[in-house]
Amino acid sequence: MKILPVKGTRDFYPEEMALHNWIVDGWKKASIRNGFEEYDGPIFEYLQMYQVKSGDEIVEQLFSFKDRGERDLAIRPEITPTLARMVNQKINALPKPIKWFSLPRLCRAERPQKGRLREFFQWNIDIIGEDSVLADAEVIFTTVDYLREVGLTPKDIKVKISSRKLLATVLKKIGVPDEKLNPLYTLLDKKVKLPAEVFSTTLTEQVGGEMAGRIIAFMGSQTITSIENIVKAEAGDQLEVAIKELEDCACRLNQMGISDYCVFDPGIVRGLAYYTGIVFEVHDIQGDLRAICGGGRYDNLLRDFGGPAVSATGMGMGDCVLEILLREKGLLDKKITSRTLDYYVVPIAGELLDEAVKLTAGLRTKGFKSAFSYKAAGLSKQLKNASEQNAKFCVIIGDEFKAGNVVVKDMASGQQKTVPLEDFLGNPEKF
Repeated sequence: MKILPVKGTRDFYPEEMALHNWIVDGWKKASIRNGFEEYDGPIFEYLQMYQVKSGDEIVEQLFSFKDRGERDLAIRPEITPTLARMVNQKINALPKPIKWFSLPRLCRAERPQKGRLREFFQWNIDIIGEDSVLADAEVIFTTVDYLREVGLTPKDIKVKISSRKLLATVLKKIGVPDEKLNPLYTLLDKKVKLPAEVFSTTLTEQVGGEMAGRIIAFMGSQTITSIENIVKAEAGDQLEVAIKELEDCACRLNQMGISDYCVFDPGIVRGLAYYTGIVFEVHDIQGDLRAICGGGRYDNLLRDFGGPAVSATGMGMGDCVLEILLREKGLLDKKITSRTLDYYVVPIAGELLDEAVKLTAGLRTKGFKSAFSYKAAGLSKQLKNASEQNAKFCVIIGDEFKAGNVVVKDMASGQQKTVPLEDFLGNPEKF
């Protein structure tokens, strides 16, 4: 019986694994150079933890099970609840602000589609314990820092920035009652995925025609200042505060040199109810793909998990959409190889295999990536093997070995030289 992989999962053969490592290594480097420290948690948690954050409906969106003690557990669909739990456990011992990142493998019980799988990897960065807009700007900068490094330009992507505080205040000023806010957030988050007529009709059914018209006008606003044409900001109210936060964030992003990547877009909602301030998503310019990543401020989450009220902001980026976009833009071509070697040791004759093994082991002991041919073969065939394994140099053990010499061949230039084996082993890089 032939067993296939589970739908929505991936097999990482060496070539795919090399690509995956390239993406993850880039995430890690961007995190570290921006001052974040790495953390991780268990692959499964108590199911209740995800219900606290997202409600009982989350159960249908993840893989849950009972353990031998009849406890309800779930494979993690995200890592933010784990982060909140971990920080709460040591909240008084951790220096603030807490700047952490993680690269977890996650699972969600969803219908697989382009850019969305049941199993995926995600880059998470979070700043906890800092309530200034500068922290939000730094999360956005770190995100762009990575995307810019892999070759994406303002002509390829845009960071669309809005505010849940702004949205909540506008909706209340329009007259939307509190009990309708959470289901309304879910609908507004789906706006770009629905035909305009379907969205308008559904919105009207939820809040009525007059409110629906004002909401649609708000979500189509091009500038922050144009919002006052829809609802008036009064001195000291939440609308004025939200507008000031967005303006301060834009100023910081300009100081950081990435304003050409960023745009104000009140259509960015982020469906999860726990967001409290600035929110953002990164989209490809053409709009053919799902959001590359998204995040925002979530000042109440630690409190919801039994901890103190501590401010927090963060971002999550999955590897699936990112890989699709980089491939479509041609940014993966010739950058990634599954294997590279510093040296490939070539024994010309079978009786020299023992010497090849010794030499290869010596090179590896010194920290050089090295391999050898398991069987003696013609020189041309072994050179081909070396080329296929992306070896920088070939070390040929042939007739010269009787005099204590080896031939070192530069695979890029084709040049080669005969050198004493003892000198080569003493300092391989010299040759």
